[in-house]
Amino acid sequence: SMPSEMLVKILSYLDVSSLLSVGCVNRHFYHLANDNGIWRKIYSSCFQPKRTIWKMKCEQTENASLNCTALHDREPGYWKKEYIFKQIDAVKTRVMRLIKPVDPYTGLPCRNKEAMKACDLSWIVVLKDRNGKEHVMEKANLSFKDTSVAILWYSTNWPRLDNLLALKLFGVMPLLPGQSRDSSKNRPRRRSLIAEYHLANLTESSVALGADNLVQLFSLNPGLFIGLWKEKNEIAFVMVSLHYHQLLERSALGSATVQYAPPPHKPVLDDIDSEYGLHDYNLHLDIHGVRCNYLCGTFKSLFCRKGDIANGYLKLTVVSLKDNAKHLPLVGTPGLSWETDAFKGNVKHCYVMDVTLSDEAGKPFWCFSAPVCMKLSSKASDLYDYMGHIYTTHYKDPDGEVCVELVWLEETREYLIINLVLYISTKKINNWYGTNY
Repeated sequence: SMPSEMLVKILSYLDVSSLLSVGCVNRHFYHLANDNGIWRKIYSSCFQPKRTIWKMKCEQTENASLNCTALHDREPGYWKKEYIFKQIDAVKTRVMRLIKPVDPYTGLPCRNKEAMKACDLSWIVVLKDRNGKEHVMEKANLSFKDTSVAILWYSTNWPRLDNLLALKLFGVMPLLPGQSRDSSKNRPRRRSLIAEYHLANLTESSVALGADNLVQLFSLNPGLFIGLWKEKNEIAFVMVSLHYHQLLERSALGSATVQYAPPPHKPVLDDIDSEYGLHDYNLHLDIHGVRCNYLCGTFKSLFCRKGDIANGYLKLTVVSLKDNAKHLPLVGTPGLSWETDAFKGNVKHCYVMDVTLSDEAGKPFWCFSAPVCMKLSSKASDLYDYMGHIYTTHYKDPDGEVCVELVWLEETREYLIINLVLYISTKKINNWYGTNY
């Protein structure tokens, strides 16, 4: 029964976060909380308008003064939208400024953690069932590595797997900067879609990574692995491994429905070098579990001869089977550890592989973080020095493939990488360098 003018006056004393919350009460309060007079005052106090000196004739001065009132006669919610868009742009600017410095060792932004903390970035998964209902999972544990971050969600209230259609991964940031972390979880936030996965017929459409006594692991590109309870065939946990390359942009600069698309790389043509695009690649490789590292190495000046280009792929040999001096041991036994409130375990013979391949200018060329498994090969080692079992690891995406061969040394109880080869798509090479291979 209170007049609208009085309600608007009361709402004008609220802070921005409270004003946005009031707008969610009902339709009447939504329109009242969109009042342009309130938001114009908020906008002006936060963003100072640019001063412009206008040169006009005397007869134009009177018309300009009359048109000043028209500046406020905008559609309802205009200044609210302007304020929100300005705040989003300010967050984007802050993120881009923080990730600008690059680590010369990996070629990646060296202030990732600082940037995530500054913009209060977090991640959620949204599960969509066959009825269109969405189930949001927010509680997550983070594990940071040199070039990636692993995010684990677990709960006792997962929806039934056979009723799920899709899973969406979002980066989430508060709409308004400077909000404390312990404020209400109903504070206004915005989502940025990172990836979407189809869960229908999960066990058939995904890659089986392995199992322990309690769970089975299944992998979906890019970087997602799901643990299912063996007995019930229901979700135990969801984990995703995200590479730092463009992580912040995809987590902060996209929209709730469309993934962030980075600007296309502009090739720099080189007419002098006849093998432009075939040499001076640098690889930074991390092999790790969720909380332990098995291998971390950098390999410089990788190259490919034109004769090694076949079937649409460029071959980069990192570790050769015949060069014993470059064979690499893994520290510990590879496995992916997991945990929930009540249980924990370790799935052996699988790990997360982080690949950061840089071009001759040091720019990230091909980057990913993905769970992979080790498969026992049917062939035995034909090397005189190594007589153990051979295991293989294979990863493939539209940009390339990674093939790894490992041998198990019974005497020292360790795995040794004896062969590591990258296959890069010539289509990606041509698009990046503006060449034609």
